Amino acid sequence: MGFFYSQFLVTPQYPTQSFADQTALVTGANVGLGLEAARHITRLGAARVILAVRNVAAGKAAKEDIEKSTGRLGVCEVWEVDLASNASALAFSERVSQLPKLDVAILNAAIATEQFGIAEGYERTVTVNVINTLLLGLLILPTMKATRQKDPSRTPRLTFVVSEVHAWVNFTEWKEDQPLKFVSDRANAKMHERYPLSKLLQVLLVQELAGRVPGSQVVINMLNPGFCHSQLTRESGWKLTLMKAVLARSTEVGSRTLVAGASAGLESHGAYMTDGHVESTALSPFVRSDEGRQAREKLWAELSSILEGVRPGVMQNV
Repeated sequence: MGFFYSQFLVTPQYPTQSFADQTALVTGANVGLGLEAARHITRLGAARVILAVRNVAAGKAAKEDIEKSTGRLGVCEVWEVDLASNASALAFSERVSQLPKLDVAILNAAIATEQFGIAEGYERTVTVNVINTLLLGLLILPTMKATRQKDPSRTPRLTFVVSEVHAWVNFTEWKEDQPLKFVSDRANAKMHERYPLSKLLQVLLVQELAGRVPGSQVVINMLNPGFCHSQLTRESGWKLTLMKAVLARSTEVGSRTLVAGASAGLESHGAYMTDGHVESTALSPFVRSDEGRQAREKLWAELSSILEGVRPGVMQNV
């Protein structure tokens, strides 16, 4: 009932809060929600907007489109990052570390596919949506913390785009010794529910991350944009295409929730937002249960081991 009520009867507010003098970063910014969120942030006065994209040519086209629609030239920059690649994430974060400040990071890039594939030793969706998204968040944290330290009037925000579909999957695999490795085995990969599982994993890990970083340093939140028109589902089947035709919000309306997360206050730290507001009770019963807490702790331990293997010492950024 909540899903249909939100889709049909709730329209997130049009963004008006200023981003003047801020540096913002949006992953997956060449299309869909990321593009429209970057457009809003540019329109609202940001001094520098980094379009973090896998496809540089598409990123340049997005930059031109944003500049044309907002009349703000020279604000957007196109930076390459491919979250299926550890090396790409590391190289991108090295560029971020050279920024004089970073006020906003919206980690939006994701894939939704039922096709099994391996990237960096894990099933591709797990690598892109979970492992390397969290890796990127951890790698840019020092720059965001330094932004706050240099100017206490600034409140950096690290926003993860999750989804209400996290509640649509039964995650019994958390009881395995290494859940991320287990679900990356082709024999155990239920690819028809892989995207919802990846978002559940992300919710749990973002909760744990936020619990370890004071909101007074960096506000870390996560948001559900609702079911929207985007290219996220381009690798999914006809059923989802049909659902989009009937139920989906416009891409621009959905992007308003990303901007809301990027401008939310301390009350959003560690919280789940939907329709642009904190709605922690909208988290699934599993996430809020004792089993969910146990799953979160086990996943964090496994993720920590994985990320330390990619970049030794990265967990000290928390």
